[in-house]
Amino acid sequence: MTRLSMKTIRELNEKDLKSKIQESRSELAKLRVDGAKGTLRKESGKIKPIRHDIARMLTRLNELKKK
Repeated sequence: MTRLSMKTIRELNEKDLKSKIQESRSELAKLRVDGAKGTLRKESGKIKPIRHDIARMLTRLNELKKK
């Protein structure tokens, strides 16, 4: 999964945001398991950007709910 800019996130509707969040969380869980097993070498730099993307999407979801 690629990095998502805030501009891209703002274009998504609530349903799409929720599905993207679910995808990102499952990918993050997979990377964390690989890290715990010790098989995470090349992809170790992907964890932090995914966490930031999830935070951006959750922020946008909360903005939509407040409107």
